[in-house]
Amino acid sequence: MQKLNDTAKKRRRIFDFMTPAALVIFILDIIGIPIHILSYASRDFANVWNVTVCAFLRRLVATLTNWIPFSLGEMIIIILIPALIAFLTAVIVMTARGSRNVWRLITSVLACAGYFYFLFSVGYVAGYNTSTVDVKLGMTRDKCTAEELYKTAVLLRDRTGEYLDSVEFGDDGFSVMPFSHKEMNDLLIEAYERASGKYDFIPTFYSRVKDIMLSEPMTYTHLSGVYTLYTGEANINVNFPDYTLPFTACHELSHQRGINREDEANFMAFIVSIESDDPYILYSAYQNMFEYVMNALYSADKDLYSEVFREIDPRVVNEMVAYNKFYEKYRENKAAKVTNTINDSYIKASGQEAGSKSYGLVVDLCVAYYRDAITD
Repeated sequence: MQKLNDTAKKRRRIFDFMTPAALVIFILDIIGIPIHILSYASRDFANVWNVTVCAFLRRLVATLTNWIPFSLGEMIIIILIPALIAFLTAVIVMTARGSRNVWRLITSVLACAGYFYFLFSVGYVAGYNTSTVDVKLGMTRDKCTAEELYKTAVLLRDRTGEYLDSVEFGDDGFSVMPFSHKEMNDLLIEAYERASGKYDFIPTFYSRVKDIMLSEPMTYTHLSGVYTLYTGEANINVNFPDYTLPFTACHELSHQRGINREDEANFMAFIVSIESDDPYILYSAYQNMFEYVMNALYSADKDLYSEVFREIDPRVVNEMVAYNKFYEKYRENKAAKVTNTINDSYIKASGQEAGSKSYGLVVDLCVAYYRDAITD
């Protein structure tokens, strides 16, 4: 009987320092550590874990926040600094008063960080060590030659041109998305459902792409979208021109579905989008990829770049010029430098050596995807 009483007292002492929910999260974090290590140590483990447990957790969290009409992740970031100030103030006041509940408050806040680590270690990190997309698709990914870039650019330029007559352009040079963001969302989910029939590593489920309320300020960071793991939301910066939005949304939905590497998320945004039968979604896919390839071609061979550029439809040229004018306002600023440094460090820490330049490596995947077509 005495032993039972001692055990009960120990339990009560534990709960004096933390809530039951916090204790559960800390226990889950301990479980997450070996999963984290295994995810990086074994590609076979990462492949299986990413399409089973990871897929389940990502879908669960996304489903729980689908009903919220705004970005919960954005709201958390907005209130983060005021909440931190309130937390520190409460700790100081409670400590001065000698309140034992101060430790419950501290451990509860630490448990919030623990929740993020649990989701990251158990539900996300494996995606950084899975087999690469080129391996999954049976493609050969090599360093691109200038000639391959040229031929791929021509192919994409021509594909873009096929949809121009179905696209409306405004007086400012920008194309106009002919549907609401909700309709865009549904069209992309349909494209994912079609793609999942071709590619078994792409899970399909319904989720909402959330508009960032503070999109104008966010543009100064050069971020066009973000996947918030802790809320499971795919978020897009709606201050960017219309033609970038479907491609960006599809990119963030790729992260939501376990495609973690930035170049692969860009590539999946492309090959998923071209499964759509909507002209504007297709235009967005081909035009965004065309711009990536043209940037690479400009660095590789300016003469070939000029040759492709001379044959671009004037409507596309106007769209590109309008984008450069739009972006000029946000190009150079301290926020962008800080954000790029943080993003670059995070991407490198996740195992992507190119850092923030990883986004542009999508060109290699695109050339590999079209290699048979450009070598005929």
